[in-house]
Parts: sequence; structure tokens; C-alpha cells
Amino acid sequence: MGLVVALSLGVTTLSLLQSLVVPALGRIEEQLGVSPGAAGWVLTANLLAAAVLTPVLGRLGDLRGARPVILGILVAVALGTLLIVLTESLPLLLAGRVLQGASYGLFPLSISVLRRELPEARLSVAMSVVSSTLAVGGVAGLVATGLLTGDGGDYRHAFWLGLGITLLALALAAWLLPRRPVSARGRIDWWGALVLGLGLVLLLLPLSQGPTWGWVSPGTIGCSIGAVAVLAGWVVLQRRTPEPLVRPAMLTDRRTVVPNVAGVMSGIALFASFLAVLQYVQADPAVTGYGFDASVLEAAVVYLLPGGVVGILLAPFAGRVVGRVGGLPTLTAGALSGVAGFGLLAGARGEPWLVILAGLLTQVSVTVAYAALPALVVDAVREDETGVANAVNSIARSVGQALGSTLAVTLIAGSLDPATGLPRALAFTLVALVGVAASAVVVLVALIGVRGDRPHRRHGDLAEVEEATAGAGEWSPVSGVR
Repeated sequence: MGLVVALSLGVTTLSLLQSLVVPALGRIEEQLGVSPGAAGWVLTANLLAAAVLTPVLGRLGDLRGARPVILGILVAVALGTLLIVLTESLPLLLAGRVLQGASYGLFPLSISVLRRELPEARLSVAMSVVSSTLAVGGVAGLVATGLLTGDGGDYRHAFWLGLGITLLALALAAWLLPRRPVSARGRIDWWGALVLGLGLVLLLLPLSQGPTWGWVSPGTIGCSIGAVAVLAGWVVLQRRTPEPLVRPAMLTDRRTVVPNVAGVMSGIALFASFLAVLQYVQADPAVTGYGFDASVLEAAVVYLLPGGVVGILLAPFAGRVVGRVGGLPTLTAGALSGVAGFGLLAGARGEPWLVILAGLLTQVSVTVAYAALPALVVDAVREDETGVANAVNSIARSVGQALGSTLAVTLIAGSLDPATGLPRALAFTLVALVGVAASAVVVLVALIGVRGDRPHRRHGDLAEVEEATAGAGEWSPVSGVR
């Protein structure tokens, strides 16, 4: 029980620190006197750090053991959060967010610990508890930010909460995480990690900064071309490396391609839903003709909190469904919920209850997807590749989140009404249609995966592992990252 509590609290820091930032961006702009584009780097820096660090941390956990890596992550996150609450400088704030990016490695490493330490009879329940704390952390971050910064409060106040939880998680982890010998052998492919990190940075930079730089600017085009060249070179490097960071065969195996593509699309859907709902409900109908004039706190509690509660309740059930019918059918059903929710948001959002229902359906879709994806990854890779394989899937979700955020921001910013300076209602319809398309792609790739499946005998306890891992469906109303 103590081990589950320690890991759950550690994972809570991931979703909490993700959700604290987005509602506070306006306060960061005001207090630091920076432009919206500069404040946007508070999100971008964290995302880039996560993309670079996550595969390395996953591989380190596979080869060196999860305990020291988890403790190191929590120390880095605590230092980064302390820096954020003490600084009044944007560069130092960004440095703190880079350190916080290490938190994305906590969830896959926690899965590895629970799989190794707990008997099969307890594993499913333990994973479900960890999943629920992810949801709790995300909702708590939104509500805390609304309470502490919604009426002109200092944005740092919310990060004091994050620092306290991180320090408590570090103390519990140091006390309760067991020391175990590592059975996996090998080395870290540092060159592969460096080249992959560079390629991901070049990929994510134009995705996150394209609206600011301009989509046809030299920076955007140059980074995009550079990303293609560097990532292609990375694949060649991995093929020629005796012990690569990621086996190229892992990336091209249909069993891993399906969850990774679904991860990208689920990330797009998550941020399309979040940003569309958050901005729509805060609009003043007397000025724009739409919206409900909600405050930041009301937007979080009334329109997003119901999805958080449903996520807490649904994650264990979704895990049991995956164990009984399989990950791909479950993924299909969840994506259909996303199609319905985004369709409702696109065509019928005139009343608050309709927007709440649409948000529930889209968040159910993400909950079910994040329940099924880890099980699909586990089913596709060797046990000693669990950490790095889940890290790759986390990167796929992060890319999707960046793309979903960028698409939403671009569509909203491109539909401003000259008379009011605010987005037209059409912008939110277009964002919802992006969510419909992303959810439909998840349905398609899941059906392709089902069609391509061949009956095969699972080895040992793999079916139990699948059910247990699915019970840990990663879910957060604002992230889904890992």
C-alpha cells in the first residue's frame, strides 16, 4: 500500500504541474511584462525538455533501475519548481520549466516498478489508483490556479502548491521505493539520444511557435526541413548502432505503429477539446454573441471538473474492459465517443449543459485511449524495452498535444472579428471539426489494427499485464503527456 501511495503522489506532480500553467499564462504576461508569444515559451520549453528527456529516462530506467531515476526526476522537478516561485525573470522561469519537463518520465517508470514489485492479483487495482491520481492532479491544478490567480493573484502561488507536493513525493519515494538488482543489460546510446533530441526540438519548435513566427517564415520552414533531415539521419544511426536507444524495428512494427499514431491523434483531440471549451465558455455573449462569460475558476470547475470526475471513475473500468475484449476494440469505442463529443461541440453548443456533455464525451474518449495505449505498447515489445517503448508513445502524445494546441490557436487567431478583436463563432466550429477528424483517425487505425491482428498465444502472464497496465490509463484533463 505504501508503495502505491508513493508512486501515485509522484505521478500526481506530472499532471498537476501541467495544469497549473495554462490558466496562468495571462498572469505571467502581466506580471513579467512580456508578450503573449514570449509567455507561450513557458509551455514550449517544458514540451521540448520532455521530448528530449523522456526516451533517455525510459531507457535509463530499463538499464539502471527505476528507483534512482525516479528520485533523480523528483529532485530535478523540485529544483525547477523552486526556481519558478523565486524568480521574476522569464529566462529563469523557462529554465525551471525545462527541469519540470523531466516529470514526463514518472508514469512509465512507475508502471515498471509496480509490474516488478506487486503480485498479479493486486496489480490491476494498483495501476487504477495511479491512473486516478493523474486525473486528480490535473483537476486540482486547474482549480488551484483558478482560486489562486483568477482574481489578479500572483501566478507563483499555484507553484508553491506544486513544490509542496513534489517534496512530499520525493520523501515518500526515498523511503518506500525498494532497491532491486537490475536484470537488463546494455548501455545508453547517448549519440542516438542527442540526435533524437535535436530532431524532436526541430519538429516541435515550428509546431509550437508557428503562429508567432509565421507558417512560411524562414525559421518555420528551416526547422521543419531540419527535423526531417535529422530524424531520417537518426533512423540510419539507430540501424548501425549495436545497442540503439530505440530499435528501428520497434518503430515500424504494426503493433507499435497503431498505438503511436493513436497517441498523436489523441493528443490533438485532448488539446482541441481543452482549448476550445476553455476559451468558448469565457467569452462574453453580449460582445461576441456566444459563450457564457465564465471566469477561469468557473470554466475549470463547471465545464472541466465533471470530465475529471468521470475520468477517475472510468479508468479502472476501462482497464477491466481492455483485459476482457482487448485494447483495439476498446480504443475504437473510446474514439467513437470523441467523434460524438466533438460533433456535438461543432453543431450544438448554445446551452451550458450541451458544452458540459460535449466535454464529457471528449474526455471519456481520451480516458479510454490512455487506458488502451499502454496495454497495446506492452503487448508489442520485450519486457526490457517497456520503459523506452512507453517513452516513445509519450513523445507521440506530446507531439499531438503540440499540434492540437497550435491548430486551435491558429484557427482561433485567424478568425478574429475586426469589430470586436475577438474570435468569431466559426473558429470554435473549425476547432471542433479538427477534433472530429483526429478521433476518426483513431477509429480508423484501431480498425486497421484489429483487421491485421492474428490469433496468437500470449506468453505467461501477458494477458494479466495487459489488463493491469490498461487499468493505469494515463489521463489528465489538460495533458495526457508523458
